[in-house]
Amino acid sequence: MLTLIIVFGVLLVLGILYFIFRIGNLVSLVKGKEDEETSWNSINAYLFLFFMIGSLGAFFWYSYATFDGYNLPVASEHGEVTDYLFWLTMAVTVVAFTIIFIVMFWFTFKYRYEKGKKAEFFADDHKLEIAWTVVPAIVLALLIFSGLRAWNDITDEASKDAAVIEVIGQQFLWTARYPGKDNLLGHHNYKMIDASNEFGLDLSNENSWDDFKSLELHLPKGKEVKLMIRAKDVLHSVFLPHFRVKMDAVPGMHTTFKFIATKSTAEMRSETGNPNFNYEMACAEICGKGHFSMRFPVFVHDSVEDYENWLKSQDAWLKQNPDYLKQVPAEKREAAIVKAGIPADSKEAIQQAPAVTLN
Repeated sequence: MLTLIIVFGVLLVLGILYFIFRIGNLVSLVKGKEDEETSWNSINAYLFLFFMIGSLGAFFWYSYATFDGYNLPVASEHGEVTDYLFWLTMAVTVVAFTIIFIVMFWFTFKYRYEKGKKAEFFADDHKLEIAWTVVPAIVLALLIFSGLRAWNDITDEASKDAAVIEVIGQQFLWTARYPGKDNLLGHHNYKMIDASNEFGLDLSNENSWDDFKSLELHLPKGKEVKLMIRAKDVLHSVFLPHFRVKMDAVPGMHTTFKFIATKSTAEMRSETGNPNFNYEMACAEICGKGHFSMRFPVFVHDSVEDYENWLKSQDAWLKQNPDYLKQVPAEKREAAIVKAGIPADSKEAIQQAPAVTLN
């Protein structure tokens, strides 16, 4: 409510100034006096200076006062690099903006209309043109190549012992798929997607037998994570703000992002002083009416050992859906039962199920 009142007040003041300006112009036209026209030009020039000082002051004050609201704590290694590049770019652009802003309004004031005043004309200035072309080009090149180096690092191949996690986006939710003990995700096929097999697991591939589903994104602290990202319907975008992770989820292809979390959920709760703090993954691509609801809980374990214990406690998707053993080739079912951890007392009935092949 207070914000609305302030906005209304500012608009009211601007409206009053506009009408004063218009009335002054009309009076000048009726009287036909050039002196009053010159006077109004001076008033407007001073108003420009007042606007410059006020708006720049408000800009810097607001940025400082609300800094903690938009500068979230960093919880990943590459996040430090990302933040450095961001604030470096911000510094360059703010300095350039401030200089241009001041010069523009100062020129408006200094070269306002005055009776008998004549402007100086010159066709060009080669040195000036070279300077304002070369200097920005060098600065932009340094920023671009620094960003490219960071981008290449986070999209490069992950290490062999990295924790591999697949994140799947669909309207309007996220799901995560984890590999079993082999740390290898099984193949998937969109033709096999149904109400239960939402990943489209290709159960003819042995690496898929011990994969499991999670409705939370669990991450280890201090160990490299490789996110394999895809979408089932439209374009989505994985966004983990505290980890400075953002990558599009594209139907029909995998995108990847690797990073190392540096702060567990417990540590972040202590740092923020909020015992209810939880990391969150959101969708940063407008994907339909339910876009706002694509919020996915994220939990960072205190250690790699704790994370691995959590992995061991999860049941394979095939164990939770044993009817799908019929999609496993008959000669591989025994191995699938063992790898998925399906109870021995259900083996006989499952093995007698007819095989199903994909058309």
